[in-house]
Amino acid sequence: MVRMVSRRRSLAKTFTWRAIATLTTITLVYVFTGEITIAVEVGLVEVFAKIFIYYLHERAWAQIQWGVIE
Repeated sequence: MVRMVSRRRSLAKTFTWRAIATLTTITLVYVFTGEITIAVEVGLVEVFAKIFIYYLHERAWAQIQWGVIE
């Protein structure tokens, strides 16, 4: 039996993780700078770059059978 992971599932995981990670980035930048504007700007740049990178990462892992229990 081959286990398939749908692209839709990968996209859902991508966006939910990205929201959590971006809020973490914004919070950390704000803590270090005290500037909400800078924190949000960094978060916006980060979110778009990392959505694409994470999706590629997720799809690559979907092709690897290591650690998948049938």
